[in-house]
Amino acid sequence: MKHGTPIKRIVIVGGGTAGWMAAAVLSRLRVNNRLEITLVESEAIGTVGVGEATIPPFVEFNQLLEIDERELLAAVQGSFKLGIQFVNWGKLGDSYIHPFGAYGYQIGGISFHQIWHRLRNEGDRRPIQVFNVETMAAHFGRFARTQDYARDDLPPVNYAYHLDAGRYARFLRKYAEKRGVVRMEGQIADVRLDPESGFITSVQLQSGEELEGELFVDCSGFRGLLIEKALKTGYEDWSKFLPCDRAVALPCLREDGSQAPPYTRATAHSAGWQWQVPLQHRNGNGHVYCSSFMNDDEALDILVNNIAGKPGADPNFLRFTTGRRKKFWNKNVVALGLAAGFMEPLESTSIHLINTGINKLVALLSLDGITQTQEDAFNRLTGKEYARIRDFLILHYNATSRTDSEFWDHCRTMTVPDTLAEKTELFRMNGQIFREEDELFTETSWAAVMMGQGVVMGGHSAVADTFDSSTTRREFDEMEKSIRYVVERMPMHGDYLSRYCPARA
Repeated sequence: MKHGTPIKRIVIVGGGTAGWMAAAVLSRLRVNNRLEITLVESEAIGTVGVGEATIPPFVEFNQLLEIDERELLAAVQGSFKLGIQFVNWGKLGDSYIHPFGAYGYQIGGISFHQIWHRLRNEGDRRPIQVFNVETMAAHFGRFARTQDYARDDLPPVNYAYHLDAGRYARFLRKYAEKRGVVRMEGQIADVRLDPESGFITSVQLQSGEELEGELFVDCSGFRGLLIEKALKTGYEDWSKFLPCDRAVALPCLREDGSQAPPYTRATAHSAGWQWQVPLQHRNGNGHVYCSSFMNDDEALDILVNNIAGKPGADPNFLRFTTGRRKKFWNKNVVALGLAAGFMEPLESTSIHLINTGINKLVALLSLDGITQTQEDAFNRLTGKEYARIRDFLILHYNATSRTDSEFWDHCRTMTVPDTLAEKTELFRMNGQIFREEDELFTETSWAAVMMGQGVVMGGHSAVADTFDSSTTRREFDEMEKSIRYVVERMPMHGDYLSRYCPARA
């Protein structure tokens, strides 16, 4: 097998969220094409399944598959997410929300936070958060979708989901199988390579059965059975920037009777941080930590003492090295999910990177065969995406004034990539944030984390000083009023869920 061989058979190795997301999207290529798609997975191999929080592009992913939102959320115990609350990151006792929507809106081509800073210097004491509908709704535990009030003069609500990743994989399995994807139970025993091209020609199962294909999608998790074990692609280690290398996950029931908050919570501890992902009937919890500064028992103790109810399962300990494969697409193998790389779930990017990997694969794929140009484009674009997300995650650790532990001393004083150092310096100078190419995180995202963690704008754009103060203040008043109007009329998040998409028993 070589470059340019027509693709008639696609083999996906591994199920879980990555495998079944890929299968669901690729199944649509079978319309009008004689294409065989086989997914091989083993019940004996567990999936990591801790990635239970998503970001807004995931809503669009499911819409493109023509999946009904209510049906999906009911099946996966889903709830809505307006952003992430960060506790104890800038300093102990601090809290801020990184929202999914923008602060205000651009005025005269200038970012809202620039004009807000100018009015603040003139004595307007309103925090920037009151100009963001997602932050205010999250603060009061309320939720509604834009289409529920459908008025052009009111701000739209940007949201994502919290979901049970195992249930989501099962939901997509039904979807994909209905569209002709064949699932095979089994474990990979051997991988056969073409001696000339080095392409994979087939995988052999422990049962002795052989699966041939022209394109292989590696969703085998950290093991990277095809991309690493078979093709020896190599790994770029980013742990000098993101030193956490362990996690322990532990679901629990919410026993206090409280409603699920419409946001994910990330609480910083002495050598890492804890996630809380509220589903309809339970919370997903976990503690990400650095083994150089904390042992497993201590990490578990901290987690158990900071959850909202009794543990619903045994603790699941995970080890990882933050980073990425040196190539995501190598020969005729495309790696997705944990097989492609790992960045901790601090900003819920794990499922997103599966989503964008699939999008790029489908956009580049030609069933006439694989070309070097496709492979190079996929690797270049995915590499940039990983690097930008990496920088955003490093910002959370580095922009801190915490001095209460060796871990935070290390993070506060570590050398960061030049790309991040420049971004932070420009913001300190005059609040400028350049969103480069099509990077995931918006100006509001960068501004929310920087301001939330004490990176102070020293000034603002000179153009912000050219606006009439009284006119601008009136515009700000109207903005604040319309956000308050929307939030006051939203139901509580739990009430919304029980009406709109109650989870199946």
